[in-house]
Amino acid sequence: MQPKDLTPREIVAELDRHIVGQDAAKRAVANALRNRWRRQRLGADLRDEVLPKNIILIGPTGVGKTEIARRLARLADAPFVKVEASKFTEVGYVGRDVDSMIRDLVEAAVKLVKEEELEKLRARAREAAEDRVLQALGQAGDREKGRARLRAGTLDDETVEVEVPETSGPQIPMVAGPGMEEMTQGLQDMFRNMGQGGLGSIFGGGRRRRRRLPVKEALELLSEEEASRMVDMDRVVREALDRAQNHGIVFIDEIDKIATREGAAGPDVSRGGVQRDLLPVVEGSHVTTKYGPVRTDHVLFVAAGAFHVAKVSDLIPELQGRFPVRVELEPLTRADLARILREPRGSLTRQYAALLATEGVEVVFQEDGIEEIARIAEEVNERTENIGARRLHTVMERLLDEVSYDADRLRGARIPVDARYVRERLEGVARDEDLSRYIL
Repeated sequence: MQPKDLTPREIVAELDRHIVGQDAAKRAVANALRNRWRRQRLGADLRDEVLPKNIILIGPTGVGKTEIARRLARLADAPFVKVEASKFTEVGYVGRDVDSMIRDLVEAAVKLVKEEELEKLRARAREAAEDRVLQALGQAGDREKGRARLRAGTLDDETVEVEVPETSGPQIPMVAGPGMEEMTQGLQDMFRNMGQGGLGSIFGGGRRRRRRLPVKEALELLSEEEASRMVDMDRVVREALDRAQNHGIVFIDEIDKIATREGAAGPDVSRGGVQRDLLPVVEGSHVTTKYGPVRTDHVLFVAAGAFHVAKVSDLIPELQGRFPVRVELEPLTRADLARILREPRGSLTRQYAALLATEGVEVVFQEDGIEEIARIAEEVNERTENIGARRLHTVMERLLDEVSYDADRLRGARIPVDARYVRERLEGVARDEDLSRYIL
């Protein structure tokens, strides 16, 4: 797979459709993505020498750090995983090992490539499923006529008996500890993929049973089965490994939580250990996965943290050196919060209006209402914990609580959300310090 031919300006413009502000961070990730496209056009002798310029995003919670990385991966059709650095320090240092982030990345790549292949095969798989349903209905003689009836939906209410695979299999309990999750997952996959006979029969692997289903449901089930059967999994795995190695993006959140101060003891020792474990993965190493070994040299790592207490310089020097691009994100202002409510394609105002429209309630957010919501969100952020744009979720839920509850009785109603409407429902709560901690 070649990276998409998008210029940095086009990447930023696409990110602007979903994320408000943070221009410096958008430029940094846009350049990183474009450099991947450039690298693929270099000669083989130089291509391996060009390493990704990993990025640290510095800023408070709720300003868009995770969303920037996630949208970038979606834009590039790249495998993406998010991990929290602090997870590797729980109970001393047990549970997930650092290599697990790369195994998760490969799983995401396999899922992504398989879904793409299934989409390509959907038409062929549907035809094969239609043939099986017509055979079961005893209408295989005049196949084209029967197919036309199936596609017209005239046979949807009929039932048909078809043979489908058993979905049940053995459940192997997850075992905690570094490296153990890989073994557990391997055992689960082994039993799931076993054919009929021997242990496979004992655990239900490969077994099939006959079920009587409505024609519409049978078509969906058989289409999925036929598509899965047509997929060349060897090719999927090869493509997925290549995509994970050369286009994968790993987002490491809360990296400030593993920063250590000079001369510190206690929990900081564990944090320093996690940094040293992260170093070879970020630096470039081979990680063993169930699909084969994966090199991490060209995986793009985007780390993020608030760095309220610790500083980037508190990370060990070797790890700092592996994140040469550092971008500070700005706290969100009232104007930013209003733009977040107004501009993105999937803004909260559009979401709530669409949700309530399903019950025949028309909620209209007016400009002064949006400005008032932003003002109250900013005010509560200042008085309590500043959680950035996430505050808008709690404010909106509280604002429309009554409408959501009574929506079935309000069918046909038109509710204009203006400044007065917002103040009547939120002003008292926002002013109450104790209540706002729990409700907003």
